[in-house]
Amino acid sequence: MTNQPLVTIIMAVKDTAPYLHDCLDSILAQTYQNWELIAVNDHSSDDSPKILQEYAAKDSRIRFFNSDRPKLIPTLQVGYAETKGTLINRMDSDDKMPDYKIEVLVEEWNKHGKGTVIAGGTEHFVGEGVVGDGFIKYEKWLNQVARTSTHYQEIYRECVIPSHCWLLHKEDFDAAGAFDPIIYPEDYDLCFRFYKLGLKVVGMDKILHHWRDRSDRISRTWEEYKDNRYFDLKLRFFYELDRDKTRPLVLWGAGKNGKDMAKLLQSYEDEFHWVCDNDRKIGKDIYGVVLEHYKDVKMLEAPQIIIVVASPTGKKEIEELLTSWNKKPVVDFWFFA
Repeated sequence: MTNQPLVTIIMAVKDTAPYLHDCLDSILAQTYQNWELIAVNDHSSDDSPKILQEYAAKDSRIRFFNSDRPKLIPTLQVGYAETKGTLINRMDSDDKMPDYKIEVLVEEWNKHGKGTVIAGGTEHFVGEGVVGDGFIKYEKWLNQVARTSTHYQEIYRECVIPSHCWLLHKEDFDAAGAFDPIIYPEDYDLCFRFYKLGLKVVGMDKILHHWRDRSDRISRTWEEYKDNRYFDLKLRFFYELDRDKTRPLVLWGAGKNGKDMAKLLQSYEDEFHWVCDNDRKIGKDIYGVVLEHYKDVKMLEAPQIIIVVASPTGKKEIEELLTSWNKKPVVDFWFFA
């Protein structure tokens, strides 16, 4: 079955009994049959363990375990230790899969083989009410990234591959660190580790996951996700993977994002130019750095620019401007917000 390898789906489960039947039924409905589900209960207080046991008793492809360690990443580690599959995927226990998900992921992976991550689009839904505007915007952006396979170009903006929308070979997953780092958000950290390892990401213009928006999802309630700009994580990888200290560094934006980023940059003891388009701020000394006009960037040789403006219109204008400047010397820029 070289063209139909065993796919291991790893799923942590905590108090999702109201949604678990729909989730498990969507996995059982997959047109691709050669899969196993490793479902690990993370100290649930509802009927989730009972539901998992019932499904495991009905289908041997579903394997049920209890985690001996609390919280998401340790629970995923418990599940990953039981993996038998060649290809790895992850699932969230309150979501649903379209029935073609695993089939199209495997078909695409077979075209490329090891060294490749296959990623696709996502679609939010709710059982009642409406999906929040923020999630709709994120969904549209994610699907555009998947359509254009621009994951690494866009990686500093947001998490470019949701935790449930990837498939790769187990050896590649192990090489990237699998679920080992206890770092949240774990899916965003994993994207950077794919980038660091040099894995090729192939995007698919296809909805591969139905993502439930609910008021008590952990991205809304956990302290680790409270500041969802993730500047610490982004900057750590930027200095590890992309910062060239032989080139001048520019911070663009003097609002709250800019001020927070300036403090973090100073912790790296790296000199930087700080620019904006606000006449009231240009020339002011903030944190020991005098703000400059953004046009002064043109005087720098091959700068690297971190952009942290909040306005979508402002981001578009800055990108158009820098693209028009980007002749020689080269201007490299990344949006961090």
